[in-house]
Amino acid sequence: MTGTPREEYETGKLLRRAVPRSSHAAWSPPGNRRNPVLTVLAQDERRLPDLVPLRHRRMAASPFAFLCGAAAVMAGDLASTPSTGLGVQACGDAHVMNFGFYASPGRSLVFDLNDFDETLPGPWEWDLKRLAASLAVAARDQGFGDEDARDLARRAAAAYRLRMRELAAMPDLAVFSTVTRGDEVIEQIMKRGLRDRPKNLDQTHRRDRLPAVGTLTATVDGRLRIVEDPPLLVRDGTESTEDLVKHSLAEYSRSLREDVAELLSRYRFVDAARKVVGVGGVGTRCYVVVLQGRDAHDPLVLQIKEATRSVLEPHLYSSAYRNQGRRVVVGQRLLQSASDVFLGWSADGPGNYYWRRLRDLKSDIDPTTMNPYGLTLYAELCARTLAVGHANTGRRMRIAGYLGTSTVFDEAIAEFAMAYADQTGRDHKIFTTVS
Repeated sequence: MTGTPREEYETGKLLRRAVPRSSHAAWSPPGNRRNPVLTVLAQDERRLPDLVPLRHRRMAASPFAFLCGAAAVMAGDLASTPSTGLGVQACGDAHVMNFGFYASPGRSLVFDLNDFDETLPGPWEWDLKRLAASLAVAARDQGFGDEDARDLARRAAAAYRLRMRELAAMPDLAVFSTVTRGDEVIEQIMKRGLRDRPKNLDQTHRRDRLPAVGTLTATVDGRLRIVEDPPLLVRDGTESTEDLVKHSLAEYSRSLREDVAELLSRYRFVDAARKVVGVGGVGTRCYVVVLQGRDAHDPLVLQIKEATRSVLEPHLYSSAYRNQGRRVVVGQRLLQSASDVFLGWSADGPGNYYWRRLRDLKSDIDPTTMNPYGLTLYAELCARTLAVGHANTGRRMRIAGYLGTSTVFDEAIAEFAMAYADQTGRDHKIFTTVS
């Protein structure tokens, strides 16, 4: 902070002269906009060839699926939109499916961002606009009317603005310590916000590591072995995967806190397999790694995923970290209120990787299964959570001063979201025609 809180707030208000809040409503494709299919195909060049068709099928499933997989397309589009110049640690891919519930190191349920492959310091507006657009596209995909879609984006923008105002009035340590606790939120959404209430409501958000291990592994001759599920979870038939994991373990351990590294040293490698993840991430190298402690009843299941350059980088600047896995890990630690203690990074030749514990008490709530009431609650929750991450990594009082107390910004973001939902529909149509 370079001035008093009041001075910072007033500095933010002055930014409205150069970048009116209403200007964020504008979206029209620039004349030099790259064909979205070419952007997607350019990413395929670094991916595993046998998985590229699966990525295309997943992205072609719907406009929403396309949006989720096309972070690179939207990053290029956002680069042409107005920005205040106020930087934060941007998620880079803050669509609605990249938020969720997981276990904190203290084993309580928290809600936060959960995907950081594209994280990089950047404009706060880009994350919020991607979230708002994803909400509008998701609403349309579920058959909601345009007024509902617009209202979702508007409410998300309002929730972000109001939360940033609250955070601007809080001391730094209080902002740093802010955690969105999951139990009450998840119960409220699941009881009233889903189109079909699941029969196992009481168990859905209490999945600990052993059920995950039970799903992925079987005990063979006293040793845990991964149960293959082609093409989503397979061994590659060579020793390359095992070699990569064993070679990277030592370097990964050095990226961990000393006490966690000591704990990791008590486990030994027993198995690994290639895993397919997400929509946009399909084709990147990702592996499930099973380690075993005292016996087969003491497993540790980790995920190791390849990290490549952020899609934001061509439009901003290069990462401060040469290891892209480290970029992801640092970004996650900055943005999340409580990160996995096993989060770390490694490198293997030209490849960079980040590691984390696999499926650590995550919830299975899917925003695409929600009714309008539930999706509204979820939209506001995501936006408020995003504001916390931005407040911790940027000048929150300036952002709050810029946003102000009126609904001008909210309406502008809603207008942008609907225009970009139209754009996504056109891009999806092109993609399904030629891919």
